[in-house]
Amino acid sequence: MPAGPSAEEEQLILRAREGSRDAFRCLVERHMKSAYNVAYSFVNDHHGAEEVAQEAFIRVYQSLESFRGDSEFSTWLYRIVTNLSLNRLKQIRRRQEREVSSLTEEHVGSVEYTGAMPGMEMSEHIERALHELPTMQRAVVILRHVDGLSTRQVSRILRCSEGTVKTHLFRGLEKMKKKLDYLQKDR
Repeated sequence: MPAGPSAEEEQLILRAREGSRDAFRCLVERHMKSAYNVAYSFVNDHHGAEEVAQEAFIRVYQSLESFRGDSEFSTWLYRIVTNLSLNRLKQIRRRQEREVSSLTEEHVGSVEYTGAMPGMEMSEHIERALHELPTMQRAVVILRHVDGLSTRQVSRILRCSEGTVKTHLFRGLEKMKKKLDYLQKDR
């Protein structure tokens, strides 16, 4: 049986549903840092992460009545943050594709990918490799390893089976390992 919210959190949710701004503010204060961290791990931008987290709490407020309590409140919130983050990434990708396609042929020839810079910190190499993964693999690696959620929690957030989570995790970690392999050769 999946765990629901704690008794204290359940009371806050109930009071927030009844219109208590203080109760909702308490929920936001409890979960804002986690929501921001999840968003940041996807969008890799402080301003974007703040926007995603704020939008997530607006969505939570608007749909608090639909929260059934079958899972932890944080799991429900993470699902909202993850979906908003993925939507933001799609918007960014579409905007970048439009910008790239608008370049003239002479500009395209001058654009070069420089690869990893030698002076980068290890965390920067890892972050770059993480953000080069396909969306679903990146989401699973972030939620499972960066945020430390269980396979079951990740499967609920992404609404897929635990087997699918494990497959995306394995493939994502393998791709990251290959992308970071050059760091071992340099040592």
